[in-house]
Amino acid sequence: MSNMNDLQSTDVTAEVRSYGMGALGERMGIDIVSATIDSQGLATITGTMPVEGNTQPYGLLHGGASAVLAETLGSIASAITAHRRLGLGALVVGIDLNCTHHKSARDGIVTGVAHMVSAGNTMLCSEIVITNSQGERICTSRLTAMARKPRT
Repeated sequence: MSNMNDLQSTDVTAEVRSYGMGALGERMGIDIVSATIDSQGLATITGTMPVEGNTQPYGLLHGGASAVLAETLGSIASAITAHRRLGLGALVVGIDLNCTHHKSARDGIVTGVAHMVSAGNTMLCSEIVITNSQGERICTSRLTAMARKPRT
């Protein structure tokens, strides 16, 4: 399991930011705060997203917005991990996303942290914890992704 306190972690934030966020991530206001790779080659990605503009009619953060943040961060963590294992051309796609919503958020920003739980040559799994501005857990997610080696 990835550990932010791993003394062998390498900061790859600039690399991750250079890839861009994609249209949906930009529309949602997702920002990458940090990205690291631990000594086992597993990525941890931290990102934020504003609540404002991502709410449902009752003024609460939309559950789908939390899912977008979770899948974005989990996908980035999976891709960075797969690129270290399989090469830069590795294609990574999400195949299962599970989100459990614990609490609502009405304002401020939410922060998501995606930790790779396991990574093989084909299947990758990350856990994403999203917290509100007070540091309270509002959503726990799991993303399973599939990696394919680059075609030559």
